[in-house]
Amino acid sequence: MDKRVMDLDPEVSAETLMIAVERMVRYVRRSAIAGGLSTAASSALGRLGREGPHRLTELARAEGASQPNMTQLITRMERAGLVRRVADPHDGRAVLVEATDTGLEVFRQRRVERADALRALVEELSEPEQQAVRLALPALARAIQDRQDRQDRQGRQDCC
Repeated sequence: MDKRVMDLDPEVSAETLMIAVERMVRYVRRSAIAGGLSTAASSALGRLGREGPHRLTELARAEGASQPNMTQLITRMERAGLVRRVADPHDGRAVLVEATDTGLEVFRQRRVERADALRALVEELSEPEQQAVRLALPALARAIQDRQDRQDRQGRQDCC
């Protein structure tokens, strides 16, 4: 086994792990330049690209933004041709925000850029470290999804 992997402290603090994740996320995010988007615009477009159309209020909540700030952001993205507002087919009074074909292409380009940046980082590691990353990152993603699912179920139980 690689000496660097063997020398890793199994008691690495949560703070040390958090700093490592923050550095990785910042590096990967900065590597995505397609569309010249802000972090907030990139995040909103990414959510629309992955999850499909959202009501503005849902998008603001999901992105941790105020509704006025999200409205301004969506207006700017709409002017840039990345998103459009459409009538909600289930509620004629409501409006959905969806990514346009241009927006989806920018989303795909940014995803490729981020994946390439992460791949390059992982390739700099030893084989055992690469294996550890390939195991750890999907496991963390599952834990996040499981936690969100539990919170969603709890929220539905609390409201109804």
